Amino acid sequence: MAATDTRHVIQSLIANFVIALAKGVAALFTGSGAMLAETLHSLADCSNQLLLLFGIKRSLRPPSETHPLGYGRAIYFWSFLVAVLLFSAGGVFSVYEGVHKLQHPEGISKAWLGLSILGFSLVVEGLATLSNIRELNRRRGTIAFFRFLRQTKDSGLVVVFGENFAAVVGLSFALCAFSAAAVTGDGRYDAAGSLAIGLVLIGVAIFLAVEVKSLLLGERADPAIEAAVRELAKAAPEIEEVFSLLTLQQGPGEVLLAMKIRLRPDLRAGELCEAINRFEAGVKSGRPDVRWCFIEPDVRK
Repeated sequence: MAATDTRHVIQSLIANFVIALAKGVAALFTGSGAMLAETLHSLADCSNQLLLLFGIKRSLRPPSETHPLGYGRAIYFWSFLVAVLLFSAGGVFSVYEGVHKLQHPEGISKAWLGLSILGFSLVVEGLATLSNIRELNRRRGTIAFFRFLRQTKDSGLVVVFGENFAAVVGLSFALCAFSAAAVTGDGRYDAAGSLAIGLVLIGVAIFLAVEVKSLLLGERADPAIEAAVRELAKAAPEIEEVFSLLTLQQGPGEVLLAMKIRLRPDLRAGELCEAINRFEAGVKSGRPDVRWCFIEPDVRK
C-alpha cells in the first residue's frame, strides 16, 4: 500500500524537538508567556508526530480474521487524536496562559535571547513548512492547493502541514508580541501573543479534526478512480452496462471497490467468471490503490 511517507513526519519531529529545547531555555530565562506557549506548542507537536508514526505503523498491519479489510484506517484515528491534542494541549493551554498573563502582566528579561531563539525557530519551521508545501504541490498536480488539502486521503501529510503552518504563524505572532513587550516594557503585549497563538492552534485543530473525521467515518475514494473504472468497463467487450459503482477509502493508498455490472447474455458460467477476473486484473493494474475489488454480475429488473 502507498502509506504516508514517514520522512516528513520524522523531519518535523526532529525539528520540533530541537526547537522545543531552545524555546524552553528562552522561556526560563526571559519569563515570557508567549515563549512558554510556543514551548508547549512544540512539545505538543513532538508528541503528535510520535502518535502519527505509531499510527502509520499500525495501519501497515496485514488483514486479519477480525479485520479482513486491514488496518488502513488506523492512521485516520491517530490523526484525529493528534487534532484533539493540538486543540487541548496546545491551543486551550495557550489561551489560558494568555488570559493569566493579562490579569497578572509580567515584564520580560534577556530579550536578545528570546528574539534570537524565536528567529532561529521561525527559520527551521519555515523550512519544514516549505518542504511540506513542495510535497503537496507535487501530489496535487493541477488541483487548487486548498482544494487538495480538503480532498487528499493522506491524513498524515495534511496533519504535519497543519502543525508546521500553525507553528510558522504562531512564531510570527510570538516574535511581534515579544518584541513589543521588550520595547515598551508592557507584559500585556506578551500575553496578547500567547492568546493569538492559542487561537491559531485551535483554528488549525478544528480544521484537521473536521477533515480527518470524514475519512474516519468512511469517505468515498477519489472520483478519478471511479471514472477510470467506468472507462475500463466501456472498453471491455464482455461488459454491456455498469449498474452501480461504490468506492470506499480504507486508508492512504487503500481503496475498496464494489460494483454491479451486466455482462453479455451469451456468456457461459466459465466465460463469465473469466471475464470478471480479467476486468478485476485490469482495474488493479491501472489503479494499484484499488486493493479490494468486488464485482457482482446482474441484470436490470
